Amino acid sequence: MPKVPPPSSSSPAATPDTGPLPASYEAGLQELEQLVAELESGQLPLDQLLVSYQRGAVLLAFCRDKLQAVEDQIKVLDSGSLKVWTPE
Repeated sequence: MPKVPPPSSSSPAATPDTGPLPASYEAGLQELEQLVAELESGQLPLDQLLVSYQRGAVLLAFCRDKLQAVEDQIKVLDSGSLKVWTPE
C-alpha cells in the first residue's frame, strides 16, 4: 500500500497558484467580486475555473479574517459586548 504524503502545512498565501494577498480588505473584496463575476459568466476554460476558484477561496478567507479582526477590536473597545449599530 503506497504512503500518502501528509497535507502541506503552508498557508494558502504561500502557494504560487494563488498569488499574493491584497493590500487591504477593500482590495480583496473588489478582486473577489470580479472573480465571482468571471466564474458566473461561464466563459472561463476548465483549468482557469479551478485557478480562479482557488484564488477566490484564499480571498474569502482573507476578507473573513480582516472582518473578524475588526470585530475583535470592537469587542475590546466595547468591553467585550457588541452593540447594535444604528445609523444616524
